Amino acid sequence: MLSKKDLDYFNHGSIENKKFWKRLGEKPDFENKSILDFGCGHGALCIDIAKSGAGLVTGIDLSKSLLKFAKENLSSNFNSLSEKIVFEEKDLLKDHFNETFDIIVTKDTFEHSLNLPEILNKFYDLLNDNGKVYIGFGPLYNSFNGDHGRTQLKLPWMHVILSEERIVNRYNKNNSDKIKRIEDLGLSKYSLKDYKRIFKESKFEIDYFITNQSDHPFGKILNIFSKINFLKEYFTYNIYCILKKSRI
Repeated sequence: MLSKKDLDYFNHGSIENKKFWKRLGEKPDFENKSILDFGCGHGALCIDIAKSGAGLVTGIDLSKSLLKFAKENLSSNFNSLSEKIVFEEKDLLKDHFNETFDIIVTKDTFEHSLNLPEILNKFYDLLNDNGKVYIGFGPLYNSFNGDHGRTQLKLPWMHVILSEERIVNRYNKNNSDKIKRIEDLGLSKYSLKDYKRIFKESKFEIDYFITNQSDHPFGKILNIFSKINFLKEYFTYNIYCILKKSRI
């Protein structure tokens, strides 16, 4: 039986999908295309893409529990799409793929993804010529809530102000599950500068790049401070980007 918590999260994701595509300019043409959703989670984006006419949508994730929900929800509530969507437990960098894709999407995943240059290289190899990657994620680590609350520090930017050693020691003192570094909490710690460099140094062309997309009034305040050069790193909270694999 599908839990209310998971269903609520799935339904929230369905609402957020509209914002995701708006912030990327518009929803791409998915008609009869093959799609990979990296970090598919509860599967809301896969459902949205399949409804938009995609030929086949493959959603991959490392979480057994999220994939279990995604499969059960697909079977129970979206059975008409079951031939168009495949959910798989796959490690992008370790597992083999038999197919290539026209489009790769990833939503709210890169702030958790280590080894990002290697991930982009794998994306490039998995894409067909002229294929694109649609990326949207945040908050960035150096922003006010960039630790996602996982460091258990209650004040904004404290995860940036305090040393990593102090954060790790404090966390280990208060929790039974011990960590050796902040990345053990599922945080990549990449900065805005890091992301820009990694995208620029990848094999892709940057087709679209924009930051600080939000409908929240607080976002407007952060946007003002992000215009100040020495504060940009700490007041930029999300990135929306399209990368293109050009035909050689």
